[in-house]
Amino acid sequence: MARIIPIATDTDKAEAVAAATEVLLRHRPVAIPTETVYGLAADATHASAITSIYETKGRPRFNPLICHMADLSMAERYAVFDPISRNLAEAFWPGPLTLVLPLKENAGIHPLATAGLDTVGIRVPVGFTAELIQSLGRPLAAPSANSSGRISPTTAQHVEADLGEKIEVIVDGGPCPVGVESTIVKVEDGEIRLLRPGGIDADAIEAVTGKTVQRPKASGTAAIEAPGMLALHYAPDASVRLNAARVSSKEALIAFGTGDISGASTAMAVFNLSPDGDLAEAASNLFDFLKRADASGATGIAVAPIPDEGLGEAINDRLMRAAAPRGTEG
Repeated sequence: MARIIPIATDTDKAEAVAAATEVLLRHRPVAIPTETVYGLAADATHASAITSIYETKGRPRFNPLICHMADLSMAERYAVFDPISRNLAEAFWPGPLTLVLPLKENAGIHPLATAGLDTVGIRVPVGFTAELIQSLGRPLAAPSANSSGRISPTTAQHVEADLGEKIEVIVDGGPCPVGVESTIVKVEDGEIRLLRPGGIDADAIEAVTGKTVQRPKASGTAAIEAPGMLALHYAPDASVRLNAARVSSKEALIAFGTGDISGASTAMAVFNLSPDGDLAEAASNLFDFLKRADASGATGIAVAPIPDEGLGEAINDRLMRAAAPRGTEG
């Protein structure tokens, strides 16, 4: 079983950095907290390390990994920044924004991390992970710390339940405050394309750049340029039904706000993402409540309508992929 190391104090953090670094230098993955979800991290410059991520997760190797950097200065050593991307980095890093950028020639990111693409997704995370990267001196590839295609983890306990027998160290930073993965954008020919909605909403990006963010193609139809683009993802064992106006006694209900859902009193379980209709609270609860609903014994999960604005765009993206027909994993 994995060793879980809390980081409540500076002494704890030093212990966690030392323990995680020792594992990383053996080219094995460790689970680390970020503000979005827990990541399964390994040295982004080493083939064996990247292979260990794919093998631990059971992740298809055509699905690229986000490479996490300590700061913008480190990111500049590996990728080419256009003016718009630099503006976004300066505005939102550290934070839940990933930029897909051209790789510098001979930069050192291993092709396994980029799935052979000539671009790389880069993010600078908040807190412990940035400190760990700074100590290691190398970028960390870090997809979510869960079995491929399943619900992303937002606590150390989620990671332990899924991957605890496959990894050595889980750094416990408590619940992830954002609760959904980073927003991924790519700048091409002066236009901003949204590859995956996430913890930074498109309105904030438009406010910083003065440019309209171009939305992605229909789910599952676009080429894989970044993580989170597979049609089926974030999937519980139970089936997921969206925009529900009613719920049966064999289903669990994931509610939002004060909307009336017929049959709610007889549902197998009820979880309200945010009784006050707060989308930030809903995002932080989403994956945890999906896991709880799935563990309730319900045959299906009915999800109330979520406004498709602000962080609601990211929430609905995750829910649509969770509800996708099985057999569309890519």
